[in-house]
Amino acid sequence: MNIAPIKTHREVITSRELGCGLSGEVFSRQDIFETDVDIFFTKHWILVAVTADIPEPGDVFTTDIGKSSILVLRDDDEQVRAYRNVCRHRGARLKEPGKSTVGMLVCPYHQWTYDLDGSLKHAAHMGKDFDPKCRSLIPVHCKVIGTHVFVCLSEEAPQDIAIQEEVMGARFAPYELTKTRIAYELDYIENGNWKLVMENNRECYHCAATHPELIVSYQSEDLGVSYEEMSEEARASYDAYQIRKAGIEANWESEGHLYATVEHLEENAATQFRTQRMIIAGSGESQTLDTKVACTRLLGNLTRRDLGDTHLWGNNGWTHVMSDHAMISWIIPLAPDRTLVRTKWLVHQDAVEGVDYDLQRLTEVWVATTRQDANLVAITHSGTQDPAYIPGPYSDFTEPYVDQFVRWYDARLAAHGV
Repeated sequence: MNIAPIKTHREVITSRELGCGLSGEVFSRQDIFETDVDIFFTKHWILVAVTADIPEPGDVFTTDIGKSSILVLRDDDEQVRAYRNVCRHRGARLKEPGKSTVGMLVCPYHQWTYDLDGSLKHAAHMGKDFDPKCRSLIPVHCKVIGTHVFVCLSEEAPQDIAIQEEVMGARFAPYELTKTRIAYELDYIENGNWKLVMENNRECYHCAATHPELIVSYQSEDLGVSYEEMSEEARASYDAYQIRKAGIEANWESEGHLYATVEHLEENAATQFRTQRMIIAGSGESQTLDTKVACTRLLGNLTRRDLGDTHLWGNNGWTHVMSDHAMISWIIPLAPDRTLVRTKWLVHQDAVEGVDYDLQRLTEVWVATTRQDANLVAITHSGTQDPAYIPGPYSDFTEPYVDQFVRWYDARLAAHGV
């Protein structure tokens, strides 16, 4: 009996028909999953926290990614730092996943004790020749952009994060996102491969049929349309919206609110991102069921409510910032068919629940959307494992960024020798 040889990761990728999806193997094989984690979640910048996770000196937020574990903390000078969660003695984990507050980091095994700057301060019974300066915690590259805490576990971090830092630093500045607190957080495990989660986020072809709560705040004309397939009436409506959109954008620009789309999506870009300020439908204020602000205490020192949705997506996350709140999500791969989607809702640090905002109104749109997306990812992952699955073509009108993601995935693998 002849058994077909197992294709290499490269062979699986190159077998893709241009303009179509990836084969089912890419989503299910353990070896491919481990390579993905090693390349995309170790050698690239990834989002792992927000500054509101560690609001005070001594606050620690611990996150596991594959075999690695990261400590994100705020030191005594209120600087955000990141370290490997590995004791420099015999490797014990210093902290379990989650949040905690410490004066110093103490290993639970032999009580080696580290300052918040990573230096080893106490190691009993090691002898007079022991040099604690050689046993500081291993630092991790760390960048804060807005409120987003990005890390890179590689020794050499990609330099092109500077582009995202410059572009988004200016866009986030009016919102003063470091002066926020977490109103609500949700961890949701989706039963699908991490790439399917990211692909789902890169298109809204599915939104009208599957996200009734979210679609209330979206202009359908901004979601990707085939103009040539429109009726004459639909074209007239589309053209009228473009005129109205230009007027709104000109008004934003007159007050210094950046709106133009910026893309850093080249296939050789290690740190890809895309941002735009999207018009919110209806009342135009926020992504809520009535499209009005959910929190009357606006972010920063803003007084204007109708500033649209400053939208950002990048290597492993997506963000929506409105005048009243921000919704920030990122993913952590757990297994070939399991992905953690972690979401935080941020409000002004002085906003009071029940006074300035109602928690249900603030969160109901994206709580519902997250659960709906989880179902879509699950049924897609399951379907890609069916022997009958043959990848179909992407829509040029509504799925160009899915195709771009797959091309980027291919190019980054090749850049790292896969």
